[in-house]
Amino acid sequence: MPYPVVHLMFFVFCLSSSALYGFVNTARSEGVQWTDWWHLVLLLMLGGFFSLLPDIPAVWNYLMYGTIEHTMAGPVPTHSLLFSSLAFFGAALIGQLLYRHRGKAVALGIFGWAASLSHLLLDDVADGAITYFYPFDNRSMSLFSYVNVDLAEVNFMYYNLAGMVIVLFVSCIMLMTIWSLNYLGFGFRYLPLGTRIGDGEKNNEIYVVGSGHSSEVGHAADTLKK
Repeated sequence: MPYPVVHLMFFVFCLSSSALYGFVNTARSEGVQWTDWWHLVLLLMLGGFFSLLPDIPAVWNYLMYGTIEHTMAGPVPTHSLLFSSLAFFGAALIGQLLYRHRGKAVALGIFGWAASLSHLLLDDVADGAITYFYPFDNRSMSLFSYVNVDLAEVNFMYYNLAGMVIVLFVSCIMLMTIWSLNYLGFGFRYLPLGTRIGDGEKNNEIYVVGSGHSSEVGHAADTLKK
């Protein structure tokens, strides 16, 4: 299975690439406040932590028993969809405390959940045994292993279904990340925390926090007046 640094690099440079691009682009062209830098750092720190969540038992086991066993938290497999869902609730709780806004709390929860699922994805690629469907099915599996065999070795329909599931799994993680980052203002164009509705009226624009877009309404209003 990949080392923690690989999980962190995948999360930052792959899943969070849109946030980094939008933030740097805005910082260079318009400038951002120090609070916006802290906002970015905090987001990356939270996402980085949850991207390592399935391996968190390794810390406890190393301190207590001198081992790096990391696949079980008591009777619960940590590399499962059930355990990874804890990232949603943990991140959403932190989001509620930080933003005091239910929508942003949910968005941060989805972001944390996607980061945790990315851990399962990388371990699956490395042919790790993932107990995806615990407690309904305790068998370990690797989805990517099904498409890394000779077509003659497996059922044709089963082979294609496994490939479709993999594509959907990867797509879901990417869409969860992009949507949540966009809602939090980290789209391909970063909107600073101080941006409020109506700030762009001087330029005939209205910016909506978290939408990642600006709508030009000034010209339309002038047309209606005429």
